[in-house]
Amino acid sequence: MPEPQMLPALPEGTPVLDIDALIDDPGVRVIVCCGSGGVGKTTTAASLGIRAAERGRKVCVMTIDPARRLAQSMGLTELDNTPRAVNDVDTSNGGSLDAMMLDMKRTFDEIVEAQSDPERAQQILDNPFYQALSSSFAGTQEYMAMEKLGQLRAAAEATDTWNLIIVDTPPSRSALDFLDAPKRLGSFLDGRLMKLLSAPARGAGRFGAKVMSAGMSMVTGTLTKLIGAQVLKDLQTFVASFDALFGGFRQRAEATYAQLQAPDTRFLVVAAPERDALREASYFVERLAGENMPLAGLILNRVQEVPLPQLTAETAVAAADRLDEANEHPLTAGMLRLHADRVQNGQRQRRLAQRFSAAHPHVPAAAAPALAGDVHDLDGLREVAAALATQA
Repeated sequence: MPEPQMLPALPEGTPVLDIDALIDDPGVRVIVCCGSGGVGKTTTAASLGIRAAERGRKVCVMTIDPARRLAQSMGLTELDNTPRAVNDVDTSNGGSLDAMMLDMKRTFDEIVEAQSDPERAQQILDNPFYQALSSSFAGTQEYMAMEKLGQLRAAAEATDTWNLIIVDTPPSRSALDFLDAPKRLGSFLDGRLMKLLSAPARGAGRFGAKVMSAGMSMVTGTLTKLIGAQVLKDLQTFVASFDALFGGFRQRAEATYAQLQAPDTRFLVVAAPERDALREASYFVERLAGENMPLAGLILNRVQEVPLPQLTAETAVAAADRLDEANEHPLTAGMLRLHADRVQNGQRQRRLAQRFSAAHPHVPAAAAPALAGDVHDLDGLREVAAALATQA
């Protein structure tokens, strides 16, 4: 029997995103996969990584939180902040594939160790307030993803180890968190309270010191009542030790942010064909344009493939209802309802994709079909990448 004809995954007139042209371009050295949580950014990044490597690029993929089976398929059996070679990749075209999982606390520790003398670094690392900041402060993971990207880029330029870095951004509620985190963390470190707590370490004139001392007594008295003496002491010790690093954080954040605007960087906005995910993708596309950051296009994941509806959803439901009323052929009735659900879901997804395309008619797109199960091995990653690279 001939294969059934399928409705196109993308609306008519949508520019096609040429994945192979993107990953083959030697002028593209960084690809950032962004989107809201749960849309398949990690799978997309890993899939593009293996395809680029097998087409001849020397690739490093930085993942954030891959599913355990996917991590194991790439040889990442435990959290590791160091890029390591992925086995069973075809290197006959001269490419290679390394992969790593971001350890945000380890990355934060590395910054402290690199920017401080050993004694000062140890004071910071042992401080309870620092440990909380480096492990759970809102935006730390996004900031450290950008920090690690900067480190990987510097290593690639120094050693020629990789000529393409693919970044899987953190599974944030909002895709914009990736761009906003450095500013948010910098605002916290530069905030009025932090400056006030660090003021004694910065020094002042005799009269200014008296005024500062009186002001600090009032502030610390209030804070002691609110958070306790030991917590305040830990906070003041942390600020005093960390004071010299504030400028370094801002400079690195600014440098990495500038890298995201560089001509050799491309953003791929990843979304599922769902209302919230595509709305988030639309916000992100507009933000990238406002920040002059280079957008490659949209990746639409888990698209329901729908056969050309020779049997419409309405006809299938009506037939199933008649069978149910007659209490006949329950299996056939169930299959008719499944067919109707599939057609209706596919049509709904197409309407949502059409809405995005109408709002952003110049954004190229590629779609990957919904698979029967999770991607958990290299062959699954190759299948996803091949689907993205072969658009009708």
